[in-house]
Amino acid sequence: MNATTAKTNLLGLTRAELEAFVANMGEKPFRARQLMKWLYKRHVADFDQMTDLAKSFRAKLVEVAEVAVPEITMTQVSADGTRKWLLAMNTSEGVKQGIEMVFIPEPGRGTLCISSQVGCAMDCTFCSTAQQGFNRNLNAAEIVGQVWLANKELGYQHGGDRVVTNIVFMGMGEPLANYRNVVPATEILMDDLGFDISRRRVTVSTSGLVPQMLKLAEETNCALAVSLHAPNDTLRDELVPINRKHKIAELLDACWVYVNKQNARSITFEYVMLDGVNDHPEHAYELVALLKGRPAKLNLIPFNPFPGTRYKRSSAAAIERFRDILNANGVIATTRRTRGDDIDAACGQLVGRVHDRTTVRLGSKLISVAVQ
Repeated sequence: MNATTAKTNLLGLTRAELEAFVANMGEKPFRARQLMKWLYKRHVADFDQMTDLAKSFRAKLVEVAEVAVPEITMTQVSADGTRKWLLAMNTSEGVKQGIEMVFIPEPGRGTLCISSQVGCAMDCTFCSTAQQGFNRNLNAAEIVGQVWLANKELGYQHGGDRVVTNIVFMGMGEPLANYRNVVPATEILMDDLGFDISRRRVTVSTSGLVPQMLKLAEETNCALAVSLHAPNDTLRDELVPINRKHKIAELLDACWVYVNKQNARSITFEYVMLDGVNDHPEHAYELVALLKGRPAKLNLIPFNPFPGTRYKRSSAAAIERFRDILNANGVIATTRRTRGDDIDAACGQLVGRVHDRTTVRLGSKLISVAVQ
């Protein structure tokens, strides 16, 4: 191999891609299955330790392939057990970048919140990540590498109980703006030779990129969550600027298409509770008009403040009243328990180290940057 040729990170390859990769090395397809078992079942990254592979094949792998994961630069643990990692990412400009991932332990489950981009270009006004701007998309290996690294850090052992049971693409970035890398990553997460996580336990969240939602319905079968945050276009235009391009009616139509195509139970709608902004009883009744009788669940999220924000968290009483109106009128609504807020690991608080390369901010020219 030429010294300047970059090695292929095997964590970014789906089963079909890994079979093609080993075929180009002159090997049979079953070698790909062996590799996946070593990588994801035994959690081994050193080719020399993959003892059922021929020595000649292992020698070839050393020359052309690698198993590389992001570098941890900081770890924080919350009083409630939530764990947050700051991960260093390489950039072409040589500027040090950072993304964050979060592990939330609960009885009977462990949820890993992973990032799909360095920063975010969606410009949602209540989100700390969005205030940093956008640098680049993560590739599939960098996305999968977060899960592989978390398993290692959390002490996963082959044959033992699974520590990470649920994956949510709710970290930094808009996942569907990085479609070409997120979809193969979800395939690896759900592959029975990969992380073997149930389709209902892998959730992709979006602020409302409708064309990508419709494409996703055709190409994968993970769960879908939608950041709604407002019951009408006027308010959502302000809070979630992508709404200026894809209005609520269009967004909801895409949601119901997704449910039908995927034979899914429901769509989860996320709704951050902002004091005096979107938490009035009339807003709850507007949501009832939109969602009653539909396969929908509403997740009410108490706003998590960050420096410089103009928003405040709705009172506990206002959130309870809002939830009760929804439930009493046939819309399933629950209030998310805030986790990790003492280490800024809660929803909307993730902040890495982002050298902003965004050339188009949201306005009249929406999301022409970053959507791939």
